[in-house]
Amino acid sequence: MANLKSDALWHHLYWLTVLAEQKSFTRAAERLEVSKAAFSQKIKELETEVGIALVSRTTRSVRLTSAGEKLVAELQQPFADIQKSFFAIRDMKESVQGLIRITAPVAFARQQLLPCLNEFLKSYPQVRIQLEVEDRIVPMVNEGFDIAIRHTNNLPETSIALPLCSTRTLLVASKAYLAAHGVPRHPNDLSAHDCLYYPRGTELPRWIFEEIANPMSQLKVNVKGPLATNNSESIRDAALSGMGIAMLPDFSARVAIEEGQLEEVLMDWRIIEAFADKIWILRPYTIHPPRAVLVFSRWLQGRFGITE
Repeated sequence: MANLKSDALWHHLYWLTVLAEQKSFTRAAERLEVSKAAFSQKIKELETEVGIALVSRTTRSVRLTSAGEKLVAELQQPFADIQKSFFAIRDMKESVQGLIRITAPVAFARQQLLPCLNEFLKSYPQVRIQLEVEDRIVPMVNEGFDIAIRHTNNLPETSIALPLCSTRTLLVASKAYLAAHGVPRHPNDLSAHDCLYYPRGTELPRWIFEEIANPMSQLKVNVKGPLATNNSESIRDAALSGMGIAMLPDFSARVAIEEGQLEEVLMDWRIIEAFADKIWILRPYTIHPPRAVLVFSRWLQGRFGITE
């Protein structure tokens, strides 16, 4: 090892410590904001150089070999010290400033993001934010966005994706509606109710349920109702007016539930294949992203419950 052919292998060694921390190639790649393929290649190059397996891979798990564990144990503290020193020096020189252009879906932006932005801007007064609120999926690079917040299960391969928060799909209705029409006790009861939903072409929707106590059992229910619209706030407002039972992502219904305006129903059942189960921060690939963008991304993750 005295003739390690590359000073560049320090990069590989650090990535191995991240793999040990994350215990997953996918999570480690997300942590470093690189592709899984690129991460895997770096680990293979390191193993080739040292001439011994450092990682034991199976279809279901990843663990370090005894050699990998020994190497990581000796590397973790030095790398932690280097990182601490680097950030301390960088923070002395650089200020967090500039314009951050963000695109975000309507309901999440209005109900969750906007109420907390002042907290960030007070901490970083030299930063300006330009927020475009729309449910349309816009191309980030073409339209000049630094960050896109997406509620999706289909992540573009052309962007860095950071998890922001998990979400759930809920069924909610107003107290007035439930008093007039009764509370559904089983998904099949929905056939007798007015349901509010996202349009899927011209066909009536079919909601799919999974019993929480028995997740292997699925139930498909055809529903109908007086209103379909492609915006969750519009569906929420229709539910608030007593128009019917609405299927909504939790971030769109949370405030109304907390204030007692809407009640959740069928809580023993999980709705599947409706909305994505996670919200993501997307950024265009770039070697040196603006510091304000990095700081804001990390702040968002901390604010919504995910820390690095």
